[in-house]
Amino acid sequence: MKANSHKSIIIWLLAGCSLIYTMVVIGGITRLTHSGLSMVEWNMIVGSFPPISEVDWQIPFEKYKQSPEYQLINNQFTLEEFKSIYWWEYIHRLLGRTIGVVFLIPFFYFLLKNKFDRYLLKKMFVLLALGALQGVLGWFMVKSGLQKEPHVSHYRLAAHLISAFTVFGFTFWYALDLLYPNTIKENKITKKVKRLAIMAFVLTVLQIIYGAFVAGLKAGLFYNTFPRMGFSYFPDTIISFDPFLRNFVENPAGVQFIHRYIAYAVVIAIVFLWDKTRQMTLTLLQRKASNFMLGVVAVQFLLGIITLIYAVPITMGVLHQTGAFVLFASILFFMHSLRKAA
Repeated sequence: MKANSHKSIIIWLLAGCSLIYTMVVIGGITRLTHSGLSMVEWNMIVGSFPPISEVDWQIPFEKYKQSPEYQLINNQFTLEEFKSIYWWEYIHRLLGRTIGVVFLIPFFYFLLKNKFDRYLLKKMFVLLALGALQGVLGWFMVKSGLQKEPHVSHYRLAAHLISAFTVFGFTFWYALDLLYPNTIKENKITKKVKRLAIMAFVLTVLQIIYGAFVAGLKAGLFYNTFPRMGFSYFPDTIISFDPFLRNFVENPAGVQFIHRYIAYAVVIAIVFLWDKTRQMTLTLLQRKASNFMLGVVAVQFLLGIITLIYAVPITMGVLHQTGAFVLFASILFFMHSLRKAA
């Protein structure tokens, strides 16, 4: 079927991609402003409406006062200070609900209009399942910070973030399937490049996971120098935990060390991949996708350095997270272009 016969579905899927991207950005701001634990409950109906009057605001504020974060960290907060963190978390959660509505209402409309063939309908059910999982993981993540310790588990933070990237990835890929439906017969060179692209993609996903670990452990606030970590490339603190493997998943210094060196690996992999594509006869779409991917990884690497050196200011932290998102999308776009004609 021609791509423009699915024009409305393509627009719908790409709109979903835009909302997921916005969700990730707002989530980053929520984390960097320490707003994520400001809403201790989320009612399906009542929670959709923000407090308006001073009396309304006292209700969530009093509930927040019972939370570990208020009692151990923010017990000096005034109502106005509480409002400043509440709004970011409220917007973050409301946007998540909006994404659900934006997906479900058109989905049922297209279903009733028989816009989906059997194969496409299966893909839509995959998106529905992934979206539901993302919501559950968000609740699971916040719950970890409402117990005894006012700290969100970095493992749960990573799971929540990577699930958002996964929902975006599938949605984007399905939209590309409809935009570029003509499959190219792969030759041996293309297959080799495809394997290199998969390797770069895997490294990027691993880097995103470690980015979440860095965020959750606040590891970006340590060793704000580059290229050395303090006065050394391998400070003793990166292997100061027992057992040894904990250093690379729970030790802030060790996690930052891994995050730094995976960044080098991602850059090298993409530069090597780009160089290989220069030796190939590519379509215009593939050539543009390859060049764009190279440009994005260069900008993202620079953003990472600046974010580290300035100890993760909110603006740079959000830009760095945005860069990870664009890099993820650019590699997916390149991989898809290897399968599709321009």
